[in-house]
Amino acid sequence: MTPEMNITTERIDDFPLLLEVMQRLGLPAIIDHHLRRHGLQQGLSWGWIATIWLAHILTQSNPRKLPVQSWVRQAHETIERITRMKVQELDFTDDRLTLLLRRLSQPDIWQAIETELGRSILRVYELKPERVRLDATTVSGDHAHGEETLFQYGHSKDDPSLAQVKVMVAALDPLGLPLVTQVVAGNQTDDPLYVPAVDRVLQIIDGVGLLIVGDCKMSALSIRAHIQHLGHHYLCPLAQTGKTGEDMKLTRYDG
Repeated sequence: MTPEMNITTERIDDFPLLLEVMQRLGLPAIIDHHLRRHGLQQGLSWGWIATIWLAHILTQSNPRKLPVQSWVRQAHETIERITRMKVQELDFTDDRLTLLLRRLSQPDIWQAIETELGRSILRVYELKPERVRLDATTVSGDHAHGEETLFQYGHSKDDPSLAQVKVMVAALDPLGLPLVTQVVAGNQTDDPLYVPAVDRVLQIIDGVGLLIVGDCKMSALSIRAHIQHLGHHYLCPLAQTGKTGEDMKLTRYDG
């Protein structure tokens, strides 16, 4: 008799590659190191839940929590074979994902994970950092705002009538690889974000002589003095405002 054959059909897209890359970077272990699971918690660890969810976000271009559980169901066999772990749909309920987000939203936990992940990226890909570029931008939208929310009204190049958040990114130049991100309320100014961003970059990158590149808002004397005091260099245009603008002499060269 011919044995019965069971065929499982799943749509995998590119998430096996994404999961492999994140495992190579040690992302599940890094998150687990900073998000300890409760003694009575069953199922996957927080690190694996976050890693699989991130693979879903990237491959489906959908950050919502609602579709994750059904996506895991239709890709169940493939995910288990890649992770070599028992995966249950209950690991990806709205409640479980909400708990994960709440814990990741704590600044001290997020920054610790980001720092360790940055070091892992530099080590795995044998990167030799020489320059880091700092830049702040805003993201606006039709969101509810209030005193306790990140979405606030502030200076905007897009639409001042919309509430916004402000994001400071420190990226490895010229790769554009983000090392540090800061998300703050949209009514904050850029200047106070530079020194904390520089300090967090230097928790990831060892040594001295790093070139920090930024825009004119990084040219405040206190920021430049801080970078120089730490043994690093800076490159930025001087802001043509206040006394600096008055003292600078512009020379025109013909020829």
